Amino acid sequence: MDHFYIERSTGRPVKEKLFSDRLISFLYHPVRENFSFLFNILTGRLSSKTAAFFNYDFPFILNLSSADEVIKEMKIKKDEFFNETSSPMTPRSVFERKIRYWEKRPLDSDTDIIASPSDSRIITGNESDKSLFFIKEKFFSYEELISKDKPWADKFRDGSFAVFRLTPDKYHYNHSPVSGIVADYYEIDGKYHSCNPLITSRIQKPCQKNKRAVTIIDTDTENGTNAGLVCMIEVAALMIGEIIQCYSKTRYNENLLMDKNLFLKKGQPKSRFAPGSSTVILLFEKGKIKFDADQNRSDVLSRFSSDFTTPIVETEVNVRESIGRKI
Repeated sequence: MDHFYIERSTGRPVKEKLFSDRLISFLYHPVRENFSFLFNILTGRLSSKTAAFFNYDFPFILNLSSADEVIKEMKIKKDEFFNETSSPMTPRSVFERKIRYWEKRPLDSDTDIIASPSDSRIITGNESDKSLFFIKEKFFSYEELISKDKPWADKFRDGSFAVFRLTPDKYHYNHSPVSGIVADYYEIDGKYHSCNPLITSRIQKPCQKNKRAVTIIDTDTENGTNAGLVCMIEVAALMIGEIIQCYSKTRYNENLLMDKNLFLKKGQPKSRFAPGSSTVILLFEKGKIKFDADQNRSDVLSRFSSDFTTPIVETEVNVRESIGRKI
């Protein structure tokens, strides 16, 4: 089935070219999933890193023009790049590129907005809207996603959530969606399932099965967004070897690790994914935020339409632009 998303600037549906779609369909065929030992190997960390090497490192050895071909094939805007050196680019450096986000992804001056953490495609939901409850149930349960051993699940249980799907062509730095102090940070080990929309129907709640990094941000603090607690979860996926925490107060200068009591300023770089596709999830407390009105249209065909009980389609958003606002 074709997959469409909504181009936010125009409101028109766009057909998505799903990278490695045939390979992923082959890997996640129900017959192959029954061979659990082999399937576990193929979705493990070593296989994911090996696949990333052959896709993003090995081709450059064979073809010096491959970086330019990646840029052309994925329609990446080269004029956005922020290059610190004059070294030749590789497919990996294209994927891990820095951009002049302060010019190309301006942050809204309205201090009440919640900013998108990534260049991505977004689905949002609210537990109080039962017509959208099925969305969350396809992606995760709070206890498993955040960890049963942590006290945070109850804080977000009746709140709002947003799922951001990054594709291989995207800028793969994640930025802080709010301003506040890190109340907790931890990593949870897991698999490296693809974030292709097909997988939502093949794997039960894939986001909570993958390796992920969890950051709890207390925004009710001096210079904070005052939107309660916000949980930001970076989810690894196929060909993602690492989630690298590298918060910077100014452009990309500092590269600070996540730690309790670190102040995060909205719109600043927080982390980076190693090559592949990946997902970011934001969780909000009940009654703290309201999403922008242009989210979750249901009049366009997507792969989610065949699996969810109500048709749903993603909206493309840029990092640092508004996805909602505090109440």
